[in-house]
Parts: sequence; C-alpha cells; structure tokens
Amino acid sequence: MLHFGQGFRKEFKKHWQLFLLATPGVILLFFFAYLPMFGIVIAFKSYNYMQGLLGSPWCGFDNFKFLFASNTAWQITKLTLGYNFLFILLGLVLPVMLALAFNEIRRPLASKIYQTISIMPNFLSWVIMSYIGLALLNNNGFINSVLHMLGKESVYFYSDPNYWPAILILVSQWKGIGYSSVVYLACICGISTEYYEAAILDGASKWQQIWYITLPSLKPMMVITTIMALGHIFNSDFGLFYQMPLNLGQLYPATETIDVYVYNALQSMGNVNMSAAASVFQSAVGFVTILLANAAIRKIDNENALF
Repeated sequence: MLHFGQGFRKEFKKHWQLFLLATPGVILLFFFAYLPMFGIVIAFKSYNYMQGLLGSPWCGFDNFKFLFASNTAWQITKLTLGYNFLFILLGLVLPVMLALAFNEIRRPLASKIYQTISIMPNFLSWVIMSYIGLALLNNNGFINSVLHMLGKESVYFYSDPNYWPAILILVSQWKGIGYSSVVYLACICGISTEYYEAAILDGASKWQQIWYITLPSLKPMMVITTIMALGHIFNSDFGLFYQMPLNLGQLYPATETIDVYVYNALQSMGNVNMSAAASVFQSAVGFVTILLANAAIRKIDNENALF
C-alpha cells in the first residue's frame, strides 16, 4: 500500500517514471472531472449573474421542487426510464448475439469487413443521423416515395408521435450495436480454445458450446456493462432525443426526456438553477442505482461484482 510521507517519497523515487506518465491524465481528470463539481452549489442557490456563484443567495431544495412541480414531470421521467430500460436490455442481448455471429465467421477478411460495416454508424454524429432520418421519413422522403409507388398513402412521421418510440429504439441500436459487439468479441477471442476442443470431444453441439462455455465466459463483462448502464438510468442520449426528431413540439409525447425538457427550459426561460438541479438529481440517482445494482450482484455472485 502506498503511504504518504517517507513511504510516498520512497515509492516516488522508485517509480518516478510511472508517476510522470500518469501526471497529464491526473491533471486532466482534476480540471475536467473534479474541479467542475464545485458547480453543484448552483442547484442549491438562487443564482443570478450580477451576484455571481458565491454571492447568490441559498434557496435549499427550491430548485428541485420547481423541477418536479411541472405538469410534465411524470411524463418526462416515465419516458426516460422506459427508454433506458429497453436500451439496457437490447444493448445487452443484441451485441452479444452479433459478437457470437462474428465469431463464427472463419474468413478473417470477411470478418473484418463485417465488423467495420457494423461499427461505422457509431462514428456518425447525431446531426448527420437527423438528416439521414429526414431524407427517409420526410413527407417526400424515400419511404413515402416507395409507398406512393406501391399505391399506398403517405405516412406523416414528423406529425405523429406514435411512430417515434420504435424509430428511436431502432436508430439507437443500429448506431451502437457494432461498437458494443466488438467489446464482447474481444472477450470471446480471449476464451481458451481448450474448452471448445474438450467440448467437441464430448460431443457437444455448437449451441451447447455457446450456452455452457461462451456465455458463462462473457458473464463478467455483461454484468459490468449492465451496472454501468444502470448508472445512467435517469440520463438520456441528448442527440438521439433532440436531434433525431428535430425537437418538434408535436413529437414531445414520445421524445421529450429529462435532458430535452431541461435544455428547452434553459433555452426558453434561461433557468440555470433548474438545469443544475436536474443534473445533480440525475447524477445522485445514477450513483445510488450503481451502488444498489452492485450490492445485488454481490449477493447473487460476489465474483462478478464491480467493486
């Protein structure tokens, strides 16, 4: 264990190269992760620009009361939680299935091509994705053009919020499935081939090898990714829910999550206090969720707990 004082000086002298390598990362972590945490006090103050951060009067939990006193508080919270539960479930199942499929491709060149194609959407910004969606879903877009050719009536995607839960889920998984599958594929590649050779000698089928060897080996990574995802259960991908539906008011019943609501409120009312309160609330709930999820995992299977 590293001790301060004489023990620290001894360790620093012994491993000064490692400390030197870690210095830039520690500095960046301090300035971009720890120093901004001082801004949490805005959530508990009636902040105004004239008095500044330190001079603004304290208001306790009034900002949090204002945040949840609106008529849409339950709606935006329900949407945020509902979408995130689906994203966590699909983000756990679909990437694993895709990684298993990639692992069965025996030609290295074909495997690399398929992996590259699947991961490419991850590098597209949500602005570009919104324009792609507009080209497909607009009244004169590709989908409606095909419907006209088939003699069908147009579908007004940007006027009816009922279509957007399916659209947002589909786009989200299409954009992120490739990156997540590569992570699981790396874990699969690290499994010793001796297990599969022994299973083949015992007459195990391919499905039995996947069920009894591959999936148990992926279990630690699946648990870690699930726990980390639960930490963002009250957060939403702002680009997905703001850019993709073009922030249209008629789609708010299906697209206005907590982040979108706070941003729109900040833009229209300039209420910095409520925005800070929402951020603190999301972070605090996410932190507690991680602790609870890890505690549950520790009781079920202590070896796969995150900490």
